[in-house]
Amino acid sequence: MTPHKVALKAPAKRLVLFVADGLRADKIYEPYHNATSGQTEELAPFLLDKLRTRASWGVSHTRVPTESRPGHVAAIAGFYEDVSAVTKGWKMNPVEFDSVFNESRHTWSFGSPDILPMFAHGASDSARVDTFMYSAEFEDFSGNGDRLDTWVFDEAERFFGRAAVPGSELNTMMHQDQIVFFFHLLGIDTNGHGFKPYSQEYLGNIKHVDRGIQRLVEQFESFYGDDGQTAYVFTADHGMNDRGAHGDGHPDNTRTPLIAWGAGVARTEAVAAGQTAPGHDGFSQPWNLERYERKDVNQADIAALMTALVGLNYPLNSVGTLPLSYLNTSQEYRAHSALANAQQVLEQYRVKHDEKQHTEMFFKPYAPMHQPTNTPEHMLARIRQAIGAQEYGAAEAECLRLIALCLEGLRYFQRYDWLLLRSIVSAGYLGWIMFSLLYIFRSYVLPQSGPCRSRRAGAVALVGLLVFAAFAAMFYRQGSPAMYYAYTAFPVYFWTDVLQQGPLLQQIAGSYARLSVRWRPVAFIGVYVAILEALVYAYFDRRVYSAAFALLAVLWPLTVSPRFRRQHTGLLALWTACCLLTSVFTLLPVERNDHLGLVIAGGALITLSGLAAWHYSPTFTLAPPGVAAKEAQHAVALDRLMILVETLLVGVATVLGPLTSKETERRGHLPRLHQLSCWAVLIIATLLPFVHGAVLGRGARDQHYLYRLVTIYLAFATPFVLLTVSYESLFYFAYSSVLLLWLTIERALYHEQAEQQLLAPTPKTRLSHLAPPASGSRRLGINDMRTGIMFLFFVN
Repeated sequence: MTPHKVALKAPAKRLVLFVADGLRADKIYEPYHNATSGQTEELAPFLLDKLRTRASWGVSHTRVPTESRPGHVAAIAGFYEDVSAVTKGWKMNPVEFDSVFNESRHTWSFGSPDILPMFAHGASDSARVDTFMYSAEFEDFSGNGDRLDTWVFDEAERFFGRAAVPGSELNTMMHQDQIVFFFHLLGIDTNGHGFKPYSQEYLGNIKHVDRGIQRLVEQFESFYGDDGQTAYVFTADHGMNDRGAHGDGHPDNTRTPLIAWGAGVARTEAVAAGQTAPGHDGFSQPWNLERYERKDVNQADIAALMTALVGLNYPLNSVGTLPLSYLNTSQEYRAHSALANAQQVLEQYRVKHDEKQHTEMFFKPYAPMHQPTNTPEHMLARIRQAIGAQEYGAAEAECLRLIALCLEGLRYFQRYDWLLLRSIVSAGYLGWIMFSLLYIFRSYVLPQSGPCRSRRAGAVALVGLLVFAAFAAMFYRQGSPAMYYAYTAFPVYFWTDVLQQGPLLQQIAGSYARLSVRWRPVAFIGVYVAILEALVYAYFDRRVYSAAFALLAVLWPLTVSPRFRRQHTGLLALWTACCLLTSVFTLLPVERNDHLGLVIAGGALITLSGLAAWHYSPTFTLAPPGVAAKEAQHAVALDRLMILVETLLVGVATVLGPLTSKETERRGHLPRLHQLSCWAVLIIATLLPFVHGAVLGRGARDQHYLYRLVTIYLAFATPFVLLTVSYESLFYFAYSSVLLLWLTIERALYHEQAEQQLLAPTPKTRLSHLAPPASGSRRLGINDMRTGIMFLFFVN
């Protein structure tokens, strides 16, 4: 691709970029109430003073994944990295890319070894980007992370000391134009992970960064004699949620600060007191900055802004749109900058267009770019004509329109194969469903009668092979990835097998025609599909689960027989209570602060439930068949001891977890004995079920289903309680209780059905007297669909 830049003189000779890793926007902008002094103060007085007097500012909106590497790539290179880079640990470059640093005359970067090498490694000239990094071992999440930023500020001070020598090579290089200084400040992110973003460490680190930036800016102004040729940009790669994590699309992770000031940057004028400047919403209302216009950008736009300020070539892969409102330059420079930005994005569109046109057999261009008046050539001609006539506003508007069309065209070509791939994948899933259903009907529903395969199975297989060959030829012609062949193989295989089972399909249709009540299977399928759709929607709104649990609490007890309700009143009452309790948790906020009281309450409930299980364990522990009474007693005692030991481990975890949190709050290191105790409890609780299974003789004797459930429940409870910070252990107790009651009710319903069909010799309706069902297969019925859909619900 051909690089594009502005031929006019740039407003700044040098650019200074500060990236506060892990800093979310609200934490630096909003006033902070100091509980110690009782006063409200600003965490970043220097930066906020620049905001009010010399800067343009706003919120930079990042994209998922909100991680350090893709955030830096977006801000410095101007494009959003594909998530496949996670396989490289977000550190090494999966592909080489252009960046602002690579287009600069020289870049000096200071900071973390996790970020700096990828831009130095990707530079076309390895000597163009100098890196000053601390060692990887210096990054310690157990201590205060502001020492990482202190290292950066101190190293920068030593750097200026070396550069101050007149006539030195470094001094000469630093007085050139189109140079960049990059300071990566990792301390805020480290403290956010270690102590949460509402902690004194995180908030104090913001103050530390503000003071360090003030010191650095003073050094720059002193070194360059306050020549007014330096542009400053302060931003963050991603934010952080209240749990001290990031990576997803939560607004706390995607909203980061952007403050730019210095040469070429427009100053935000304050509106009259009592008025609200443009750009503000409810998010910025608590910041007391409503008099200053808020100019939000997309994170990739920052690269375009830095490019325009220093007059570089636009990075070849950049998809950012130049935020013209941030520029304080001549109208001519703004228009030419917008034109260079549009030409660079257009270059990417043309490359994608030509690639698809060259490989696709049935190519369809992006229609909006092929309208008679909307072709790139017509639009560029109008832009140049407007610039020549000094109609700079019209030129800028047309540039922004061209950029928007090019970005839409890029998305069109990036998703060009989506319809085909989605159709193939959907056909594969539907084929797998049909394949599985036919197996179930053949093995568990219909009686064996006659062949299931068609006499024309060979012809069907040949057609399937030809279909796959046709798709393979098309993919080969288009140079498609190897995975496309695999995507096609699955639906072809499944549907070929389904169509070969024509007699079985006819048998199923005949069985349905002979039903006396034909609407019932259709109604079950309709309800089944509706529930599946609700489960899909629950990924976007967790309250669906609350509604579902509430409905299960009420409706299922009403659908059983009156006899069952009379015999199992207590069981159904427990079911209703546990379902309603579980429905509460999906209404609670996902982002939550630590709450040791809830942790202890959850651990105590699980411990009490384990003791109750141990007390009643003689009713569901099975002795090995055909052994002496003494050996049988020993086996039962071992099983009961297993439950007791697991329960005690949960109790120990309930004590260790809060102690660990308290020690962390005091910012002290955990004693060695405490660390060893936590690890020992975690490892023993995890391995105990496996060790016990080996002692049982590798499946030599059966276990009661209640015993298996209780041991698994207690085994997972220990790490759950040990690692929880809020209501998670309470949820585990409630949810596990619902699962246990579900299996118990299903078992009781099975026995009732068996009694009705004279399959059970004696009625056994009491929970403690229920024996395992007889081994062997049975035919499935409509009622078994309920078990399947409830299993899917609980798994999700």
